[in-house]
Amino acid sequence: MQIHVVQQGDTLYAIANTYGTSVNELIEANELDAPNNLVVGQSLVIPIVGQFYFVQPGDSLYSVAQKFNMSYQQLAQINQFPVNNTLPVGYKLYIPEQPKQQITANAYIEPYGDSVSDTLVNAATKTAPYLTYIAPFSYRISRNGTLTPPPLDNFQQIANENNTARMLVVTNLEGGEFSRELGHIIVTVQAVQNTLLDNIVNVANEQGYNDVHFDFEFLPPDDREAYNQFLRKAKQRLAEEGLLMSTALAPKTSAEQEGAWYEAHDYAAHGEIADFVVLMTYEWGYSYGPPLAVSPIDEVRKVVNFALSVMPANKILLGQNLYGYDWTLPYEEGGDPAEAISPQEAINRARINNAAIQYDSEAQAPFYTYTDAQGKEHEVWFEDARSIQAKFDMIKELNLRGISYWKLGLAFPQNWLLLQDRFNVKKLEE
Repeated sequence: MQIHVVQQGDTLYAIANTYGTSVNELIEANELDAPNNLVVGQSLVIPIVGQFYFVQPGDSLYSVAQKFNMSYQQLAQINQFPVNNTLPVGYKLYIPEQPKQQITANAYIEPYGDSVSDTLVNAATKTAPYLTYIAPFSYRISRNGTLTPPPLDNFQQIANENNTARMLVVTNLEGGEFSRELGHIIVTVQAVQNTLLDNIVNVANEQGYNDVHFDFEFLPPDDREAYNQFLRKAKQRLAEEGLLMSTALAPKTSAEQEGAWYEAHDYAAHGEIADFVVLMTYEWGYSYGPPLAVSPIDEVRKVVNFALSVMPANKILLGQNLYGYDWTLPYEEGGDPAEAISPQEAINRARINNAAIQYDSEAQAPFYTYTDAQGKEHEVWFEDARSIQAKFDMIKELNLRGISYWKLGLAFPQNWLLLQDRFNVKKLEE
């Protein structure tokens, strides 16, 4: 699989010829609804085995081979290029398919109301083949320890047909928000805990869940150790039933990090107790904040580095957003929120408004600005094949357990093709 960034004057026909593929394959892989109107700066994935590398100034056979963990002799032989010759700038080298790392891949899915929308059913059906876990969000805990499930439709059937496990996500959501008071009750009242764990075990066994995932947020800072003790108790009970246990962690860069979302999350304890954790490494750019990359890789790396200082890499799922935001400018604190949009919609808006997509090399994220029909300025940050590849490279470099997506339902076809191409995703029988 190859990533190609559209340049001024590019056409699908020319791109297909460059990489030895067809226009139809490009349209299908990237789900292009306006194939004759590409956006400058748009990332396309090219469905080929292996990839091509175009020689840059200063490159040598040795330096290019190092990038792809090959010997320069192998690279020269594959491309029938004389070992002692200088590589011309722009020369096309073929790089064969690289060995794949096995990872765990999870995706949350958040149905609303009384039933699951067709959009979410279709998203689950389409992506389940690429996932280890699908995680309906969420079972809500009441103050007496009982559980209220989300609408589940045929998620169990979809998972079974694709050999995909399911994650039982339980939260301290109350009235649509994470509740400090409810969280405090759960982690401090033994009778509520006992009822809760009985209910979790019953649901997990009856419905066939493989992992129980605690996403307790906005807990009182003083409940940090109480939360740790609850997790120890839950882990013992769930292990007796043959169930895995995982947790979601706010994106911290130090154990002493202050803030209502951070202080009760003890990375070292979760790393010790849980089978694995999800780092919620997104929302630097968020709906009520100023325009920013949603998951800038420089900030994400700080969180991962802290996590690695207190827990093993094979317990860490890197959190990744499947969406972007469109901010109306000027940004005003307390003003209207940014609009959450899919990567496909971000490209569509760039095309409609004749905006070239730029790429922030520090954040490793695409963005652009445009003026709407009412004369209002907008700034859009989203995800593309390049930004996802940067996260995949980090997972490989640091040998992390895998990736966890928030959330299904927003179109981003390039992600799933790259995930399949770059990794072997662990399935139930493996």
